[in-house]
Amino acid sequence: MKDFVKSEDELRKRLTPLQYTVTQEDGTEPAFANEYWDNHEPGIYVDVVSGEPLFLSVHKYDSGTGWPSFTQPITPEAVTEHTDRSLWMTRTEVRSVQADSHLGHVFPDGPAEAGGLRYCMNSAALRFIPEAEMDAAGYGEYLTYI
Repeated sequence: MKDFVKSEDELRKRLTPLQYTVTQEDGTEPAFANEYWDNHEPGIYVDVVSGEPLFLSVHKYDSGTGWPSFTQPITPEAVTEHTDRSLWMTRTEVRSVQADSHLGHVFPDGPAEAGGLRYCMNSAALRFIPEAEMDAAGYGEYLTYI
């Protein structure tokens, strides 16, 4: 991951059209019709573009929105936040640090007992690695948090 170099040609070959649209063109996938909105397995969610660790299943909750929602990123440094004034409103966009992938948005309506934030992410921007595969996939250091 530290040597990650973003190449548009490589991404167009490797990503699905939806993954490319979401991560590279700031798209949004349909609610309730995406891969991880209802995933309850323990594991880690990483950037589909770079593989950088982003979210842990222990911070995932059912927000009722139809998108995977988390109370926090894996570390505060895992994501960047930017003002998004598209769609005639002001929101806070969330992007990955290394690949600068558009992930989704963060809202202040999450569970109060967990800090009050809702990181509403696009499944198409994420790759889920189940707990049983984390070590082999290079994410073993995060197993103690699952």
